Amino acid sequence: MKRRKAVKTNPRIRILSKKLEMVSKKQKAEIWKTIARALEGPAQNWAEVNIEKLDRLTKEKEVVVVPGKVLGSGSLTHSVEVYAFNSSAGAKKSIQSARGKIGTIEELIEKNPKGTGVRIIR
Repeated sequence: MKRRKAVKTNPRIRILSKKLEMVSKKQKAEIWKTIARALEGPAQNWAEVNIEKLDRLTKEKEVVVVPGKVLGSGSLTHSVEVYAFNSSAGAKKSIQSARGKIGTIEELIEKNPKGTGVRIIR
């Protein structure tokens, strides 16, 4: 019995995935392809990263991307730029209070199409 490939119904995911693939090919940046593959998978397998984990794994002024959702548990002691598919209100507040920046993956693609200096956190 053949299994059919699951198709994402959320138009934002479909558009973002295509854009990530296109930019990856055009800029020869493997990071975007990796993120696209993560977002094309089941949502239950997406990254859910707490602020506490970001604080442990990042350094001052580092740029990170989360292929999933950033959650607000914990506190952030340094400024960091975080880009994710989605983030909770608590996470946004924590990042901004630490003088960091929170944004979407789409914003990061526009800002840094080559993906240099960007780290994936899962």
